[in-house]
Amino acid sequence: MLDAAPDEAFMREALRQAEKAFKAEEVPIGAVVVRAGRVIAKAYNQVEMLKDATAHAEMLAITQAEAAVGDWRLNDCDLYVTKEPCAMCAGALVHVRMRRVIFGCPDERSGGAGGAINLLQMPTFNHRCDISMGVLQQECASLLQSFFRARRNPGGGAV
Repeated sequence: MLDAAPDEAFMREALRQAEKAFKAEEVPIGAVVVRAGRVIAKAYNQVEMLKDATAHAEMLAITQAEAAVGDWRLNDCDLYVTKEPCAMCAGALVHVRMRRVIFGCPDERSGGAGGAINLLQMPTFNHRCDISMGVLQQECASLLQSFFRARRNPGGGAV
């Protein structure tokens, strides 16, 4: 059985990134890339800030990790993200050959790691990522729920 402590510690860092997104009025999703037990990249959603639909936390973290490694291949890296990656991000994770993807809460409607479709483990693709889900699920889900609750009720509290 795997020791859950490192997964939880790295997910807590992803949650700190998601909180930065929340404060910036972005959808609160955070991601970190880990290699050899060290965080080599961390990011949060910046779609609104950058006016870029591809500026998801996962995509920004992948770009940072590629720069840190000096290669586009991240086959000895793991991604921790607070919400299940979308299809775009899942496709990128397969392309960079991410070893493992660990996420907090699932996204049954548009998740690309088993929610709507599992692109991370498509048998016809040249790479498949290992998946661990539900790490700090409640904390990850609560942050998203708080964000969208505040969006639906703008006078009811600060975002």
